[in-house]
Amino acid sequence: MKKFFRFEEFGTNYRTEFMAGMTTFLAMAYILFVNPTTLALVGIDELPEGVTRIDQGAVFTATAIAAAIGTLIMGLFARYPIALAPGMGLNAFFAYTVVLGYGIPWETALAGVLASGLIFIVLTLTGLREKIINAIPANLKMAVGAGIGLFIAFIGFQSSGIIQANEATLVALGDLTSPSVLLAIFGIFASVILLSLGIKGGIFYGMILTAVAGMIFGLIDPPSGAGDIVGSVPSIAPTFGQAILHFGDIFTIEMLVVILTFLFVDFFDTAGTLVAVSTQAGFMKDNKLPRAGRALFSDSAATVVGAVAGTSTTTSYIESTAGVGAGGRTGFTSVVTAGFFLLALWFSPLLGVVTAEVTAPALIIVGVLMASSLKNVDWDQFEIAVPAFFTIIAMPLTYSIATGIALGFIFYPITMIMKGRIKEVHPVMYLLFVIFILYFIFLS
Repeated sequence: MKKFFRFEEFGTNYRTEFMAGMTTFLAMAYILFVNPTTLALVGIDELPEGVTRIDQGAVFTATAIAAAIGTLIMGLFARYPIALAPGMGLNAFFAYTVVLGYGIPWETALAGVLASGLIFIVLTLTGLREKIINAIPANLKMAVGAGIGLFIAFIGFQSSGIIQANEATLVALGDLTSPSVLLAIFGIFASVILLSLGIKGGIFYGMILTAVAGMIFGLIDPPSGAGDIVGSVPSIAPTFGQAILHFGDIFTIEMLVVILTFLFVDFFDTAGTLVAVSTQAGFMKDNKLPRAGRALFSDSAATVVGAVAGTSTTTSYIESTAGVGAGGRTGFTSVVTAGFFLLALWFSPLLGVVTAEVTAPALIIVGVLMASSLKNVDWDQFEIAVPAFFTIIAMPLTYSIATGIALGFIFYPITMIMKGRIKEVHPVMYLLFVIFILYFIFLS
């Protein structure tokens, strides 16, 4: 085992790798509870006609399985201390844009995730992935990440009641005297304080503190016994295989845009995470990542597994840096993290105490972290600032990640051509320009 993971080469041991794997798990364990509540549209009372609510228990199981298998593949095949799970932002796009906004059944949406994963595998194996990534300007990549961050934070503010609808101004400050709103605000303060102190897994611990506070003040029903904490694994039957059964429903213009969005966001989310974690761990050599193809394949394979199981796109997690910071340097760290995700399957009863007020602070804090990419946009160049701004602002205002991406990709060629920088625009961007124009035509 030591030889396979090259412990001596990286100067590590079983204890260090185990602690690193556990640290990574605690840093991202919040996804086990945030993902099911997000995909099940908890807090949303009315659904579009013909759309049903996905089974929350099944999504919990699918989330844990996708995270465990994806992380295990990364650890054994790519041998990197990088963990995977259904991605934040992509799950919000799945639930709030595709299902709630477009009225597309969750079964068809899962088929779209499956299609994006299969395309991702093909692009990875053929080497086309890097060419496509290079075709899209870095500024737009940063804008997409920041826009998704604002969108997720907006969802958190809305679901908690901190922000509410207003006929005159569309949105307004909610009732700050409401106990449930105060609970969410407490959760935000708790998470901010924990992360400011540099505590690993601050988001997860913040959720625990919020849930405990809710139970103390009678806002959340506490578990009545051991059976409400540890129980049998929820059946995955309601979601398993639905992506395959409904694969024939994806061949529409609307679903084409959905699949492109899944693909696009996963592309750059994965690339950014791999670079960040590898740089911190010292894996980069001559600005290149060894075994990059294996790492990318692990990510795309995990998306396929997750889609079949019943969850949104699975991607590499930036929280893996917590494990690397704890000394993790080999794939054994990922193996340990995968083991914890499998163990977590028996803790599904805790979903009952994870209300919208508990998950909202996590969404808002993740939004803060994602919005940090704003600093990398060249705001001084107007031809860059315009498409970047439209990408970022449109996501929360239109309640759609796809619309934000579409607007940014439409304005980018226009501003660049008008500025005389036509040679700097890759042909792929013109193709996307046409696709997104057609998207708005068919959407209307």
